[in-house]
This record gives sequence, C-alpha cells and structure tokens, in this order.
Amino acid sequence: MIICRCEEVSYKELETTATKYKCSARELKFRTRAGMGYCGGRSCRAMIDKIANTSSNTQNHTCVSLKYQPPVRPINFGNLGGYDK
Repeated sequence: MIICRCEEVSYKELETTATKYKCSARELKFRTRAGMGYCGGRSCRAMIDKIANTSSNTQNHTCVSLKYQPPVRPINFGNLGGYDK
C-alpha cells in the first residue's frame, strides 16, 4: 500500500525503515523521502507520525510532529525576472 503518493513510498518501506534504524518521524521522513513531495506531506504526514510512534524501537525518541508547507508552484525564469515574451 502506497502511503506517500508524491514520492511513491509504501507502508512496508516506512515500517521496515522505522524498525531498522529506530527512526523518529522526522528521521523517517528524511530516510524515505515520504512527505517531501509536491504536496509537502499534507496527505501522508499523519500516517508517517503514526508509523514512527507505533514502532517498538522509537520509545527513546522525543516525539516531534512533522511540519508541512503549502505546495509551491513552479515559475519560469522569464516571469521571475520580469521578461515577457
């Protein structure tokens, strides 16, 4: 089952990584890239937090919720520099 659609990260990959590396939610995000896609974690952040918190090996970590940012729209350099075609 795919948890992060933007980066195509599966539940199994998240669970395996959390168990293997004893990850907090923040570290799990960096190791798997889950939550780092176009939506900025809006659709998968809660599940990443849950997987990290339910992993039996993360009891020694401080629980810090992941932040999320609004999606960024791409802009071309012509619009950025004020050059109009």
